[in-house]
Amino acid sequence: MSTVTIEPIKPDIGGIVRVTKEHLLDDEVIVAVRTALEDRGVLVFPRMNLTDSEQLAFTDRLGTRLNYNRKAPGSGAGGEEDVYTITLDKKINTQPEYVLGTFFWHIDGVTIDQPLPKATLLTARKLSPMGGNTEFASTYAAYEHLPESEKQAFEQLKVVHKMEAALRPVFDEMAEEDLTRWRGMSKIMVHPLVWKHSSGRKSLVIGTHADSVVGLPVPHGRSLLVRLQEWAAQPAYSYRHPWQEGDLVIWDNCGCMHRVVPYDENSGRRMHRTTIMGEERVA
Repeated sequence: MSTVTIEPIKPDIGGIVRVTKEHLLDDEVIVAVRTALEDRGVLVFPRMNLTDSEQLAFTDRLGTRLNYNRKAPGSGAGGEEDVYTITLDKKINTQPEYVLGTFFWHIDGVTIDQPLPKATLLTARKLSPMGGNTEFASTYAAYEHLPESEKQAFEQLKVVHKMEAALRPVFDEMAEEDLTRWRGMSKIMVHPLVWKHSSGRKSLVIGTHADSVVGLPVPHGRSLLVRLQEWAAQPAYSYRHPWQEGDLVIWDNCGCMHRVVPYDENSGRRMHRTTIMGEERVA
């Protein structure tokens, strides 16, 4: 008898994983989760209530752990160096712009010069009374359902990604010293709009960090990028997760963009994140 079952949430995105904590690290479960992650994009483990050490152990079974926020406020705040605490609690997070930027659609690691993180694991430790649900949109499904003429046209385009573009919606004006700091922490990256994965599948590389399209006038390029975000976020290709304390959610960062519904900075909302290293660059 199988120790794990995965129930689809929607035809193009999402799966609910039914497994007990005692079997979470079993070979059968690891194989099933790895396979379903690319197929479903987002996997929900209801009320798993993992400790940080248990989450790290699961992360390590799924792949090679990655910590690209080691210098950010919240890294190691719970005691484990490779667990990043996502919160607006001022006692933990002294640079809230990074979390506020997650109110907008994004893919993690796009402005870092390395393979994109393969997947992210998030455990809900404390919830906010209002807001705080996390939304996911399949960039695989968004590409696959485009008209053929648009697929062909978009495969010729390249997009400029900047951290400052991702943070632009957070501020009325961006201070020069902040711009200098952000630019020092990231790279201006140029990626194809359509990522041709080694698996043979294709996805869109979009999000608020996508600043302009090479060869197009700025307003034309930005309009296209916004329209593609809206296309990917339509209900058929997206899923909003209503968190319960203890939930574990894993998503394929190479095939989904995500954002959080805004919540009160004084709510104490706290999520613990671990990350799996990517294996291929956007190409």
